[in-house]
Amino acid sequence: MNFNLTEEHCIFQEAIRDFAQNEIAPLVDEAEETNVFPKQLFKKMGELGFLCPRYPIELGGGGGDKVMDIIMAEELNKVNAGIAACLMVQGGLSTQPIYCYGSEQQKQRFLIPAIKGEKIAAFALTEPDSGSDAASIKTRAQRDGNDYILNGTKIFTTNGPICDFATVAAYTDPTKRGVGINLFIVEKGTPGFSVSRKLDKVGNRSIETGELVFEDCRVPAENMIGEKEGGGFDMIADTLISGRITYGGRCTGTAQAAYELTIQYAKERIQFGKPIIKFQATRFKLAEMATNIDIMRSYTYRVAWMYDQGKNVRKESSMVKLFCAETLQTILAHCMQIHGGYGYMMEYPIQRYWRDGRLFTITEGTSEIQRLVIANETLK
Repeated sequence: MNFNLTEEHCIFQEAIRDFAQNEIAPLVDEAEETNVFPKQLFKKMGELGFLCPRYPIELGGGGGDKVMDIIMAEELNKVNAGIAACLMVQGGLSTQPIYCYGSEQQKQRFLIPAIKGEKIAAFALTEPDSGSDAASIKTRAQRDGNDYILNGTKIFTTNGPICDFATVAAYTDPTKRGVGINLFIVEKGTPGFSVSRKLDKVGNRSIETGELVFEDCRVPAENMIGEKEGGGFDMIADTLISGRITYGGRCTGTAQAAYELTIQYAKERIQFGKPIIKFQATRFKLAEMATNIDIMRSYTYRVAWMYDQGKNVRKESSMVKLFCAETLQTILAHCMQIHGGYGYMMEYPIQRYWRDGRLFTITEGTSEIQRLVIANETLK
C-alpha cells in the first residue's frame, strides 16, 4: 500500500499551511477574546479555492478529494479549532446535502455562492430536546400550497448568528420516525426565521454559535432538498459519515499543535537544574503522544482514502472519530500536566487547545454514539 501523499496533496498542504499561519493565526487572539468570527476569511479562502476543496473546480471548489479535506482540517486546527470549525461547516455539513441531492437551481443560488465565500452557510439539526437522538427532532414543516411552514427551535448551530442561509432538518411527516424528515434551505431575512441568542461557550470561542427559531416561517417548496417528502434522515447520515472522518483531521491538528507547544515548553522549563524534557517521566509522555498522533493521522488518511474509493465506511468513520477524539483527551491531559501551573494560566496557549479539544468527544455524534454505531455495524 502507498501511504505517501500525492504531489497535488503536498502542494495543497504547503499552501493551506502557509495560509493558516500567515492569514488566520494573526486573527486568533481577537476572535477568541471577542467571540466574533473574522468573516473576511470566507471570501478570501473562497477566492483561492480553499474554502470547499472537495467540490469541483467548475463550481468554484478546489477539485480535490476527501484526503485533501483532511489535510485542510489538520492545518486549520493547528492554528485554531474554532475558526477551523466555522470554515469547515461551509464545505461539509451545511452544503454537502445540496451538492449531493440538491436541484440545479439550489446549486446556483446557494451552493456556488457558498463555495466562493459569498454566502455563509449553517447546518441546523440539534434541538434543545434532541441531540444524539436526531430522529426525535420536533421542528415541523407543513405544506401550504407552494410553500412549507416551519416551526421549531435549533440550538448549538455553528455559524448560526452570521449565516446567510441554513440547511434545516424538519419533519414533513412526524408519524414516520426518522423517515419523515426533510432538509430545507432557509435564507436569512425570511419572515419567522430569527437568531434568538448567541451562545457563550467554554472553548471554541471564535465560533459564532447560535439558537435559531422558526415561527410560522414560510419557505418555498423549491427550497426543499430532494424531489419528494422523506429521505432527509439518510442525507444527514451520509453527510455525518464524511464529517466524522473530518474530525480525525481536526483532532490530529489539535493534538499536533499541543504536542509542539509542550515540547517547546519542556525545553525551556528548568527544574532541579535541568530542562524538564531531560526527565524520563516527561520524555515517556512525549513519546506516547508522538506515537498516538502518528496513528491518528495514518488511520484518518486510510479511511479518507476508502471514502474516496466509494467504499461503505459507516463503521470506520465512527472508529476514526471515537479513537481520535478520545486519544486527543489523553494527549491534552499530558500536555497540561507537563505545563504544570503555567498551563492553567490564560497567557499560555495550551489551555486553549485543552478547552477546544474537549468538545470533540461531544459534537457531531458523541463517543457513546460512535461506540453504538461501531457495535451495530460489527455485530450484525
